[in-house]
Amino acid sequence: MKALLVSGFAAIGTGAGAMLTLHAESGLDPMHSVISEYAFQPLGWLLPTSLTLFAVGSALIAESLRRAGASVWVVLLLLAWGGSMFLIGAFPTDRPGVPLSLSGGIHRYAAFAAFLVMPAAGMLLANARVRYARAVRVLSAVALGALLLVVVPYVVRMFGIELSNDDIPAGLTQRVVVLTEIGVLALAGMSLLKPAVQRSQGGVSPILA
Repeated sequence: MKALLVSGFAAIGTGAGAMLTLHAESGLDPMHSVISEYAFQPLGWLLPTSLTLFAVGSALIAESLRRAGASVWVVLLLLAWGGSMFLIGAFPTDRPGVPLSLSGGIHRYAAFAAFLVMPAAGMLLANARVRYARAVRVLSAVALGALLLVVVPYVVRMFGIELSNDDIPAGLTQRVVVLTEIGVLALAGMSLLKPAVQRSQGGVSPILA
């Protein structure tokens, strides 16, 4: 299981490095430019590369949790997050001003699914009192709050109100969601490095039991 965790952390770390490189070299405004727009930059290939690495890392950590006895729902949610990350990278969004295409639609709804399932997995892990449960709960709550801010502009536009990303900190709220969710994933893996035990009425039992 240790090899799975190390590989998972390596995939997440490499993916984060690719994402940071893309941001540093593109010169877009992270406050207003959403992450999907980086796909149209010269180093845009780093975006699907990064997302695919996150997907691989999630699958490896999910398998580690499964072997440690975690809830099947936690495992399935992490796999769903990883699958969504892969779809986001495989199906790029549309350029600004272009009508929504099939690829853009898959990209959008896969992103929404990913943003939703990781906080759910985090809350389940926190309720199971894994190591770092409090931090996992806080990050999951922040991710959900930021997700609401991400969704609001889309709802506003549905009512015919013009609202561009230049009018709101769309890039910032999206990045808060991504960072907190990767944090949840990392803590999920870190909780297995030194399995904690707790005393209950039935005696001493593993946290993930």
